[in-house]
Amino acid sequence: RTPKGVEITEVGTALLTRIDRLRLARDDVVREVSDLSQGRAGDLRIGAHPGVIDDLLGPTCSALLKEAPRVTLTVTVETFDVAVSALRGGKLDLMVGLSPVSPHDNLVYEHLLEDIVVVFASANHQLAKQKRVTMADLTRERWAVAGYGSQGSGWPQVHRAFEEGRLPAPRIAAKTTSLALRDYLVASTDLLGASSRRILGQYATRYQLVELPVKEFAGTRSIGVAYRKDGYLSPAARRFIEILKATAKEITKEP
Repeated sequence: RTPKGVEITEVGTALLTRIDRLRLARDDVVREVSDLSQGRAGDLRIGAHPGVIDDLLGPTCSALLKEAPRVTLTVTVETFDVAVSALRGGKLDLMVGLSPVSPHDNLVYEHLLEDIVVVFASANHQLAKQKRVTMADLTRERWAVAGYGSQGSGWPQVHRAFEEGRLPAPRIAAKTTSLALRDYLVASTDLLGASSRRILGQYATRYQLVELPVKEFAGTRSIGVAYRKDGYLSPAARRFIEILKATAKEITKEP
């Protein structure tokens, strides 16, 4: 007890950490026994970054459901930070999206593919008409940012490029967790955005977006699948990862 109320002791904190681990282990055992006793392949809970839905997650889910009709899928589209928290808390079995710069100790990350981050704008933007765009040109523009404040967005690469060029911080006009809204705003205004070249290729025609030729900017990020190091992976989860890797290989083969 303290003058301000009750605070947990150091011993209590250590015990609470152990209890959380025991709870997750118990839940894993219950799910595994249920899968075996009922003869089902498993109920798979997946957290996904919105940028992997169309070309990576969609085909993988479709292939798994066709191959294993008894599998049930629950897929939630989350920001990176929310998905990591849910995964670590046992509310998700897998997370598909961008791999963190600093991996969490209790999570396993398996690499799927490498994304190239690019700067884009509306096809009608004044910079879209230039054969070469410099970082200095970008300092005069405003930005629409998706997934801000998260390792799971393209924004850290842009911010880092401005810092390395010793340029003023980019001016953010709109922040959102929605990729679709960001793309709409970029397409309908003079704002700039940052995304992977892979994702931009999927939506460029729909929103009339173009990649800007910024030779001074070179950003990359890794796409992967994550799961708890000591967590239970059902047969469905293991098969899902296999199909996911095969799908990623097909994507990287595309011109």
